[in-house]
Amino acid sequence: MATAYKILGQSAPDTTANANLYTVPAATEAIVSTIVICNTTGTAAAFRIFVRDAGATAAAANAVAFDAELSANSQVAFTLGLTLTATDIITVRSSVGDALTFSAFGTELT
Repeated sequence: MATAYKILGQSAPDTTANANLYTVPAATEAIVSTIVICNTTGTAAAFRIFVRDAGATAAAANAVAFDAELSANSQVAFTLGLTLTATDIITVRSSVGDALTFSAFGTELT
């Protein structure tokens, strides 16, 4: 298996709708080591992170974070070690459009 350490995905949702941060490609496994959320505005915002097995619907049952508050101009990092298989999806959401950025870092195994 080939190993690639990389930025798996980055997103700055401009609306309050769900946005896919990372989808595991076909014939690939992934280990998500860290997800960083940064509030780039002077307004507090809440965020959600869902880990969706095979693209299941985002719901409370697959939430890693749900309406967690992030203060203005601050950041938080989650070191998780999530193990994902092909077609699994990490989806994010912000309570304020254009307020939060999400970055996922990890390893892809092909």
